[in-house]
Amino acid sequence: MTTPFVRPDVQMLLGMLASQPGPPMHELDAATARDMYNAMAQMADSPRGELAEVKELTIAGDAGAIPARLYRPTDATHPAPVLLFFHGGGWVIGNLDTHDSACAAIARGLGLSVVSVDYRLAPEHRFPAAVDDCLAAARWLATSPAEIGHPVSGLIPAGDSAGGNLAAITSQQLAGQLPVSIVAQWLIYPGTDMQASSGSMEDFADGYLLTRETMDWFMNHYFEGGDDRTDPRASPLAAESLKGQPPTLVFTCSLDPLRDQGRAYAARLIEAGVPTIFREAEGQIHGSLTLRAGIPSAQADLDGNLAALRLLLTA
Repeated sequence: MTTPFVRPDVQMLLGMLASQPGPPMHELDAATARDMYNAMAQMADSPRGELAEVKELTIAGDAGAIPARLYRPTDATHPAPVLLFFHGGGWVIGNLDTHDSACAAIARGLGLSVVSVDYRLAPEHRFPAAVDDCLAAARWLATSPAEIGHPVSGLIPAGDSAGGNLAAITSQQLAGQLPVSIVAQWLIYPGTDMQASSGSMEDFADGYLLTRETMDWFMNHYFEGGDDRTDPRASPLAAESLKGQPPTLVFTCSLDPLRDQGRAYAARLIEAGVPTIFREAEGQIHGSLTLRAGIPSAQADLDGNLAALRLLLTA
């Protein structure tokens, strides 16, 4: 592989992170890794900014209460779609706070309410616990609960990395099964193939923030030894057909081990006749959505994605 292009601000952040003392994430226990990720989010992401309302929610799930957070850009009460956001972190790390700034920016940029879901994490809760919580959250939101403050006219499952995986699975499982339509989905550098081992998984296995060893660490925490990783609830790319999926925005980063999985999923959607917008950020790394203070150019990536999603919603 030829030396890839790396944006100057990305290179600066990678250099700073490489100079920090301490073991890599894949050598840590889950609790310590969560603390490290939380600290990085506080350091490298932007402030939340102003919104009309930010409110903590509780969703009833089959295994107990699911914490969530509502972001409302206005106090309007007319019917409108709601973006249902699932955070990244390999199903092991991440929470409402690590993606707080991103969800606020999305709500402002779209002019739509956002509900962020704090699904159960592994290894305490292994596959398919996260899937079950996300499906429960979608079913709950589709009933226009009073807590949202306005009728919900449609859902937009969205998420980054593991959250993109969960958003794709939610759309596959629930399209056409809810009181309202899934009007679009937004998959941000999603994991779609838990068997992937070549291509970008090899090309960017080390040195670009997310590493192959960290991916293996995530999956070994999420899956039991006997789990079928080709189950579409684990690998949405393995679904027999993607016909009938909602209009989709897929966003990938050129320096990401998961890049080829996002590309492959976008191609499958297009082959199935699904209206699809594919965007790739050249010279950008995995995780950039929540690194906008550390990587200033990531804000333009987010703005471009929001413009593309608005286009899908008005098509």
